[in-house]
Amino acid sequence: MQPLRTFADSADIRQALQRVGELLAAAGEEYGIVIVGGAALNLMGAVRRATRDVDILAFARGRGRSARLEPPPTPLPDVLAAAIHTVGRDMGLADTWLNADPALQWKQGLPRGLAGRVKWRKYGALRVGIVGRADMIRFKLYAAADDHPAGRHVSDLVALHPSDAELREAARWVKRQDAAPQFPAFVDQVVAHVRSLWAARAR
Repeated sequence: MQPLRTFADSADIRQALQRVGELLAAAGEEYGIVIVGGAALNLMGAVRRATRDVDILAFARGRGRSARLEPPPTPLPDVLAAAIHTVGRDMGLADTWLNADPALQWKQGLPRGLAGRVKWRKYGALRVGIVGRADMIRFKLYAAADDHPAGRHVSDLVALHPSDAELREAARWVKRQDAAPQFPAFVDQVVAHVRSLWAARAR
């Protein structure tokens, strides 16, 4: 059995999403999803690195700024799930290459106004929204607080070039996401580490 592929870059991701959109169009269906994580960072041009999957944060009803976001259904709709499976099989990807794991964030809450900052792209009958840069900074800081300082979440956060003001705003939101008494200190440590990395690059 051959090892499963990863997405090499944004072109690879776009190809998979386009194939899903074409299968949806052939079935007479259309869906809107909002994505986060490494695939979203690749598509927005912030990073260029391999990633295993595309992470769905939300489904969307409506279009553009009027779109209303809601948690992804569990399980995913049959037609969409079938398209994901077909594309995964044809491209040698894992069955979960397009998944709704980040939907757990709905339990803690999304950043206020997130829907209005989503940037939309169309891949056939699949509309894909990428969370705004400020929200990506929030999510990456949250993930980095649970990660190793040398982990990919910190690297992704640095790649977003957050300003001090953006880090402070992101930290305020992130600290409200976990009730553990030590969590705010973890967040501050990540912020300090990111700032030190920027200072080292500036020298």
